[in-house]
Amino acid sequence: MGKLIKNHWARLIVLSAAVYQVAAALEAFFWPKIFWDFLTKTLDPAVKPVPVLQIINLIMGIGMFALEWPLTFIAGSTFHRSLEARLALLPLVSLASILIYQGTNAALYYVTGSVVYFWAYSEGEIICPKPWTLPKRGR
Repeated sequence: MGKLIKNHWARLIVLSAAVYQVAAALEAFFWPKIFWDFLTKTLDPAVKPVPVLQIINLIMGIGMFALEWPLTFIAGSTFHRSLEARLALLPLVSLASILIYQGTNAALYYVTGSVVYFWAYSEGEIICPKPWTLPKRGR
């Protein structure tokens, strides 16, 4: 049995969350609802009449999907290979996702992915320039 490569596992979790966030943002265009509306109605203008949060979630979900898949022009870049950038970006994406009612599951997946990415970071894992490959062993 091999070693668990935590950054690949976290990438799959965050990919699932990104797809879920895009779907939740599209659904929120038709049924706009703030998750926290049972506590306060002050955030309601963020989803209706102008769908600000839906657009933010759609852009962030597509951006995270493009980062995690990754697209050809992103693959191998410094930003793509940085675990620190992902650890800084994931809480922001999770916060945007939890604000809409439909995105709460995506936010939980993002938090789980953040924990696994932090675990990988704390063990010194790196993200390879070529996506989905293993790092070369040192001699």
